[in-house]
Amino acid sequence: MRFKELIPKQKTKFLRIKCLGCGNEQHVFSHASTVVKCMVCEKVLLEPTGGKAKLINAKVLKVYG
Repeated sequence: MRFKELIPKQKTKFLRIKCLGCGNEQHVFSHASTVVKCMVCEKVLLEPTGGKAKLINAKVLKVYG
């Protein structure tokens, strides 16, 4: 028997990612709706997909939430 969740859990999270090009670390939203670029070397780190953003030139270091 399955029980419904009374309070649904949040599916979106904030991520701490590291640029594979220059090593810069920055915080981003997991469901970003715009292209996210590195603040130092201007490489594209995340691309929107209509839902969860796709990692391009980045590595996830920590997930918040």
